[in-house]
Amino acid sequence: MTVSRGLENVYVAETSISSILDDMLTYVGYGIDDLMESNATFEEVIYLLWHLRLPNAEDLAKFTGEIRENMAVSETIITSLRLQHHQKLHPMSVLRTTVSMLGVFDTEAEMDDGEAVYRKGIRLQAKMPTIVAAFSRIRRGLDPIPPRDDLSMAANFLYMLTGEDATYLEVEAMNKALVLHADHEFNASTFTARVCVATLSDVYSGVTAAIGALKGPLHGGANERVIDMIEEIKEKGHAREYIQNKIDNKEKIMGFGHRVYQGGDPRAMHLKEMARKLTEKKGEPEYYDISADVEEAVWEFKHLKPNVDFYSASVYHALNIDHDLFTLVFAMSRVSGWLAHIFEQYRDNRLIRPRAIYVGPDSRDYIPVTERD
Repeated sequence: MTVSRGLENVYVAETSISSILDDMLTYVGYGIDDLMESNATFEEVIYLLWHLRLPNAEDLAKFTGEIRENMAVSETIITSLRLQHHQKLHPMSVLRTTVSMLGVFDTEAEMDDGEAVYRKGIRLQAKMPTIVAAFSRIRRGLDPIPPRDDLSMAANFLYMLTGEDATYLEVEAMNKALVLHADHEFNASTFTARVCVATLSDVYSGVTAAIGALKGPLHGGANERVIDMIEEIKEKGHAREYIQNKIDNKEKIMGFGHRVYQGGDPRAMHLKEMARKLTEKKGEPEYYDISADVEEAVWEFKHLKPNVDFYSASVYHALNIDHDLFTLVFAMSRVSGWLAHIFEQYRDNRLIRPRAIYVGPDSRDYIPVTERD
């Protein structure tokens, strides 16, 4: 028996949803570069992940309509967000609790037939952007803005944040970020979701568990720490000196390296270009310039390339998203992948129950408490 720490290079299941092979990410066989260059919409990609094919015009119109019909959240959820804000909770804890609460008020929450599971998926996917935008406004002392029925998911999210129509460039950047984060094979949060529903637990439990896993700084929380690093460099000095100091102190540099990719994360270059355009348009080119300097220094010192978290931080900053909400934006995209994997797990389920090699003491005899030293 051998142990693979962190399940590295251990294959635990087959999937038809996404693949990472030779440093290429594909969604159901479509390369991420092709989807980016073709300007695929987030709605198309969700449909692709759930149905394992791209929608035709009729399919897409029906699917988009179902999403829009379910985007609004109840006043009970809004009240809950207000109460959680006053408790000064971590925003990811708020999202985790709110998603769990959606299940409490869903009359189909415990129904496990395929159609009911799919309908719950639609409701979860649709409401996530509304929840994140509402919480962002509540924290600023503003009333939530309801979604519109004439906007894409990317445009609707940005509208619900500000009450104003986003520019074409902003919507393009938001859409690309959502597509790039949609799925990534058996990452930690996706695997968590599959482990949860493999017990035949419900969809809301699976997504709630996944949010808990995504919260960690070694997973979804990394992009928040990237922007903290960029702002620290902006205030205190040059990127090269900053990175050298990090390396000398054996500190982790967030946004670089990846467990799976050897030659670099293919998603990073697309976000890099959007970061350049957005920061220039916003009049804050230094955020891109510092990021590029950090990338150069890390490559020189460590031969590591940026991952998806690195430039997504500058993109979200330029879109005026609060820094501690970056991981929530990640979640409202990745829920599409979580749900696709939950559907797949239900279709061909087997309880996920690995083993461990015991290395503790053995052959011990029980001693009554009165006789113990």
